[in-house]
Formats: sequence, C-alpha cells, structure tokens
Amino acid sequence: MAENGGGKVTSEKQQGTSYTYWVREATLDAAPLPAPKKLTPQDILSNQSSSNNLGSVWNQAGTWEEKNLNRWAIDRIRELLKSVGSLEFSSGKGEIADVTKCSGDAFLVTVRNKKRVGYTYELTLNVKGEWLVREERRMVNGNIDILEFSFGELDDLQIEVQLTEEKDLLQQDKLQIIQDMKKFLQPVREKLLKFEQELKDR
Repeated sequence: MAENGGGKVTSEKQQGTSYTYWVREATLDAAPLPAPKKLTPQDILSNQSSSNNLGSVWNQAGTWEEKNLNRWAIDRIRELLKSVGSLEFSSGKGEIADVTKCSGDAFLVTVRNKKRVGYTYELTLNVKGEWLVREERRMVNGNIDILEFSFGELDDLQIEVQLTEEKDLLQQDKLQIIQDMKKFLQPVREKLLKFEQELKDR
C-alpha cells in the first residue's frame, strides 16, 4: 500500500487477478472539503446594492428568468375597474358593480439583464343602473364582456354588452340601454392603460 497526495494506493489480489485503486483519506495537511454557506440578509442586501442586474440574487448573470405576476395583476385590475364610478346618460346612469371574470396571466421576463413584461386577459364586468324607460324608472343589470386583450393592444379593445334582466323592456329600449353601457369602453380603457403602465414599472 503506497501513499499518494493525501490518498492511498491499495493493491489487492483476488482469485488470481490483481487491481489497483485510489482511496481518499483525510490527512492533517489536506485542504478541507468545501461546505455550503447560507446567504444572510446582509449578503443579499450587499449583492443587490453592488449590482445593477435585474434578476434574482441567484441569477446575477441576468440570464433567463420568468416571474408570475398574476395574483398582483388580477387584484389590481379589479381595484382599478371598480373605481371607474358611475356614468351619467341621457336617460339614466350606471356603474361597474363587480368584476365577475378576470382570466388570463401576467408575467415579467428577464433575458440578458433586460426586462420584458406581458399579459393576456379576458374580463366580464357587471353593470347596474337606473334608466328612465317610458316615464318609468327601471333598475337594469347587464354584463360587459371584454374580449381577449394583450399588452400593447388596448387601442383595439372590444366589448360586448348583454342585459341580464330584460323583463318587459321593448327592443328599442334595450338597444338604447346597451348603447349607453358601451360608453364604459373609454373609462375602462383608461384604467387598463394605467394597469399596463404600473406593470411596466415593476
């Protein structure tokens, strides 16, 4: 058996054959094995302050990294759209009572230390209001469906309106109320533009 750089070379014979193998053994003059080190809060702050990289602490090279922002985005969209307030029409007024559907996703991607955000959503807004119909005040509910829209496409935003409680409204009255509800398009677009800007600033 011979020593070789902190290890030992061992030779054995077994059933007429021989072989040699190297065994690692710790010696007093051998370098210690590397041990994992957990980052402290001070290490994280130091790394963040000394680097302009956009990625996470573990991604200091700024290579591909994707972050899901869906929870924040859905909550923010609901908050913004419910703050539109009421709109006054020639024969009534209405307001967005709730966002009953908000499906899609939002994300932030870091590629080569450059940030890119994006989203795709479909919405349904519940609108409630009061209209003067043939000299009688009527409470009316309706849904505004906002077809799928994505980042940078808000100028082409499209909506569809359906009344949920038509009761005995005449067709002419229904069409008038639907046209009134379509006027929510512009304030909704403005709120979604604000959302888009906030997403870009994250």
